[in-house]
Amino acid sequence: MPFVVDHESKVTLYEQLRTQVIEQVASGELIVGTKLPPVRQLATELGVAPYTAARVYRLLEQDGFLETRGRNGTVIAARSDTAETTLQAAATEYAARARELGIRADAALEYVKRALHAG
Repeated sequence: MPFVVDHESKVTLYEQLRTQVIEQVASGELIVGTKLPPVRQLATELGVAPYTAARVYRLLEQDGFLETRGRNGTVIAARSDTAETTLQAAATEYAARARELGIRADAALEYVKRALHAG
């Protein structure tokens, strides 16, 4: 989920970042439950003011793209009750569980492939 801003662009930094998040959600690159970096970390990585990153998160939360979970951070929110959204949430939970169990990503993906072909 690399975000990049062009400091020389006529498009404001916050709009560049906001657009990138929305596009990555739409493309499925960022799925429901994906944790985003804390505001200060994102601001440092992009070379923007913390206020800029906080503004983007606040606007995206207002628009329903993000959900802030206090100490647990900011994550991509479920936008609607669709099959795709439900599956994205299940995939996020599955990936977290695989990491907890120490299962390698390639092995976890193989389990999913087998399960899909078994049905």
